Amino acid sequence: MRNLTLRGLRAFEAAATTASFSRAGELMNMTQSAVSQQIRLLEDEVGTRLFDTQARPIRLTEAGAELLRHTRVILAQVSVAEDALSTLQGHVRGQLHVGVVSPGQYFVPRLLADFRRQHPELRLKLSQGRRDHLLAQLAERQIDLLVGGYPPAEAEVEAEVFARHPHCIIAAPAHRLAHERRIPWPSLRDETFILREAGSATRAFLEHLLQLQRLQVRADVELQGPEAVKAAVMSGMGISFASAHTFQSELAAGRIVVLDVQDMPKQLDWCVLTRRDTPLSATQRLLRDHVLAHGAQAAACELGIVR
Repeated sequence: MRNLTLRGLRAFEAAATTASFSRAGELMNMTQSAVSQQIRLLEDEVGTRLFDTQARPIRLTEAGAELLRHTRVILAQVSVAEDALSTLQGHVRGQLHVGVVSPGQYFVPRLLADFRRQHPELRLKLSQGRRDHLLAQLAERQIDLLVGGYPPAEAEVEAEVFARHPHCIIAAPAHRLAHERRIPWPSLRDETFILREAGSATRAFLEHLLQLQRLQVRADVELQGPEAVKAAVMSGMGISFASAHTFQSELAAGRIVVLDVQDMPKQLDWCVLTRRDTPLSATQRLLRDHVLAHGAQAAACELGIVR
């Protein structure tokens, strides 16, 4: 495989990631036929098919999946080298792709805006999603850093804590418990809980707390995402358990209140997550250091509880 080219590997990686030659062409600023040609040249070089083009969408063959794993390592190392040379010349250029779990979308853009003001030639991309999906993207080198909670023990990542992450029980201002103090958990037994979707880390955290309290609640409503949950709470449909980052604007406007439940709020950690198996590039280190230095201030929350 002496004639592998970076152009061919990049076209292959883009096609594998998007499961589309046409979409890969858009990402690479190439025509679909040019991407197809690069893939054919690559297949000729390795002596086997890399894609099953009869499938819809196209999918990798076993050989293609193996080559993709090595390709991402190669391209990551090339990116580190390019970044190092640029930094030696006094430039901070290139692109960083940051992943963030959904509550982080309410403060991470401020962190990135401050960072980019310091490094205006650097391109930034922000993707929001569920933690398990983003961890998989980090492992596959599709994102550079991840802002999220502490990872599971089996994840091959470095996790550095930069802030606390409060979670609260929220309700509409007219709720019967809105002005009560030190509310015991059993008082919530007959309340309708508005749950996040199955698989949500917030929902898993609530279910863990309810198990600790040995409390069964009415779980009649399940909604997708924090915005839908907030709208339902404000309408008086029920109460919910939510990250404090998600309702700061509504709290300030008096459209949501935090119930003063005993032993609340519950805290998790905000972490910046990076891969263990690949040294950080100069620009990745700059962003990680920026998050560690300024993340706590950006993530500060009001809870609105008077005790």
